[in-house]
Amino acid sequence: MQTGALLTIEGEVSTKLSLSFADLAALPEQAQRPDVSRFDPKRRGDAVTLAAILELAGVVPGIEWLTLHASHDDFHASVPLAAVRDRGLLIYRLAGAPLPARAGGPIRFLIPEFAACQTTEVDECANVKFVDRIELSRERGRDNRPLEAAEHAALHARQSQATNE
Repeated sequence: MQTGALLTIEGEVSTKLSLSFADLAALPEQAQRPDVSRFDPKRRGDAVTLAAILELAGVVPGIEWLTLHASHDDFHASVPLAAVRDRGLLIYRLAGAPLPARAGGPIRFLIPEFAACQTTEVDECANVKFVDRIELSRERGRDNRPLEAAEHAALHARQSQATNE
């Protein structure tokens, strides 16, 4: 893998990965999802499938949790791996260039139709901005998503401010 990592995949995997923009762009066509607006009209850019990344890393059998880490705003969301493995997308590119922070870069995790996952752990806040690390584990990982409406509104205000910085 190349230097200048945008995304690290670690935890219970056969191979820890540090993926650059070039690594993500070089993934095969079947792993690429151009124009994510067809999945979510509020989002723009190109993505790769979570399944393709997990295949590269070699998830250890028995792993049940995927934790998304965003060091930019210290946000973390831990979701059941089975609910997102085949539907999760990692938006990494906008107009041919790395996804900028104003759009949630370096990586923006997207779960199209998150409600279809049919689990309370997968909500709109599991569509994490600024993702730079994904951790796989047997137990639920760090998760600081808000539980109350006021907390939720405050989080989105902070994220909006961080995106505009």
